[in-house]
Amino acid sequence: MTDRRNNEKTNNDWWRGAVLYQIYPRSFFDTNGDGVGDLKGITAKLDYVADLGVEGIWISPFFKSPMKDFGYDVSDYRDIDPLFGTMADFDHLLAEAHKRDLKIIVDLVLSHTSDQHPWFTESRSSRDNPKADWYVWADPKPDGSPPNNWQSVFGGSAWQFDSVRGQYYLHNWLKEQADLNYHNPDVMAAMIDNCKFWLDKGIDGIRFDVINFCFHDKELRDNPPRSADVDEHATQLEFLEPYGMQRHIYDKSRPENLELVAKLRALLDQYPGTFSLAEIGDDEAVKMAAEYTAGHDRFHTSYSFALMRGEGRIPNAALFRDTLTEQMAQKGDSWPSWAFSNHDIIRTASRWGGRDPYTANPAAARLFIALLTSLRGTAFMYQGEELGLPEADVPFDRLQDPWGIFHYPRYKGRDGCRTPMPWDGKAKNAGFSKARDTWLPIPDTHLPLAAKRQEKDKSSTLHFTRRFFAWRKTIQALRIGDIAFLDLGGNEQILGFTRTQDDQSVLCLFNLSEVEQTVKHPATGPSLFDAGAQTGGAKDGMVTLPPFGVFFTKI
Repeated sequence: MTDRRNNEKTNNDWWRGAVLYQIYPRSFFDTNGDGVGDLKGITAKLDYVADLGVEGIWISPFFKSPMKDFGYDVSDYRDIDPLFGTMADFDHLLAEAHKRDLKIIVDLVLSHTSDQHPWFTESRSSRDNPKADWYVWADPKPDGSPPNNWQSVFGGSAWQFDSVRGQYYLHNWLKEQADLNYHNPDVMAAMIDNCKFWLDKGIDGIRFDVINFCFHDKELRDNPPRSADVDEHATQLEFLEPYGMQRHIYDKSRPENLELVAKLRALLDQYPGTFSLAEIGDDEAVKMAAEYTAGHDRFHTSYSFALMRGEGRIPNAALFRDTLTEQMAQKGDSWPSWAFSNHDIIRTASRWGGRDPYTANPAAARLFIALLTSLRGTAFMYQGEELGLPEADVPFDRLQDPWGIFHYPRYKGRDGCRTPMPWDGKAKNAGFSKARDTWLPIPDTHLPLAAKRQEKDKSSTLHFTRRFFAWRKTIQALRIGDIAFLDLGGNEQILGFTRTQDDQSVLCLFNLSEVEQTVKHPATGPSLFDAGAQTGGAKDGMVTLPPFGVFFTKI
């Protein structure tokens, strides 16, 4: 296949300051009527995505999988799961996206495979087969208990006993997701070759899922207990279960992992214009994300959960100021990536909207779209955020997420942010599918927010998103400029900073509250962006911001 990247003038740094749109394919658009989204569905909606004004699409896994963790348990890295279509469907999607100047980022899970992967089938068959050492195996303790105290993120021990080998194997996630042994160089070579397969197809980048989990401590030492000073870094992904009670210094983020990172970066460097995105889940997420991107032999950028904290309350300015300040204080010239939500996290409009978690708050949704894409870094927006979708309340008998089923009712899992996209609020299944039923229910609260309805309303969140992204492209400072936070007299309900690039400097103010706020600032010009009723104004050395208001001006 001819690689288009070598046949056009490509900006190799296109990803700096870009906005990328995450698609969870199961829930985007169903074209074959089985109630599950597919690759053809993404292709059918490419014009919609392109009209948003984003630079590209990150697609969650669509590889062959038993779907125990909905695609994050891969059984064949070089084939498409029939649920999503065929390789020809992917090739067509890639070509059509490129026609629209949309980049395609695939999501590869390198740290573990499905227990139905042929490698694992061979590995567990004996202790001396060619792939016996491709996974992390260990003998039981004399009393039959697991080799150490490591815990699974999804609950329970991270070790599963296998009666065929008479040993335990490591699984940081579900027991059906067996961890690969990267201390074996053949494993590393095989997984790098799987990445090469997709790069040869002409993709524009790879998101490396939980990439800091690849290496483990060879000595299998116990993790120490978690101290109180680390608790502030906990996210929705870490509960006060045994997993959250440990400092994870031996089961992930091992120093040897940087050897893998260097090899992956060297591979991508062979494909000009491609981009590497690391997903980091760590006790010190910001610090580790910076470490994984500090230098030309590391990833281009890193994606963490640092700005996905908090639930049931509107965040104050300190969350954003402190997180970005911590990131910038790290060694090296690290370029960050930020997201407020994804397929694992309660939707932003519910988590931070200040209302009932299942009720839409359009003003908050618009504010956080503008804020996310005004921060220094690359922005990732999850499907449905442009519609201001709130979290869906999925009843227990319809839950699919094994994590939610395990923790219910304390935590309902990730299904609430994974429900199908509402395309037409008056059509069957909200226009997502012609099936009798969909894999997850579409809540009634999403129907008034359907894309077709918002298309007709010029004041909708959808139109706001399009207008803001189009305007943002004209402001180079907002894309790649430096950021400096402002002291606003201790008012933590207003976040203020400047973005500066060359001789262009823009003041950015955001009201993070549901009431009008006034702050002293000698801004003199009008707002550069018209946010409708949410536009702030300057007069007599004061800036007044309506509830969830925004204000941008030259300084």
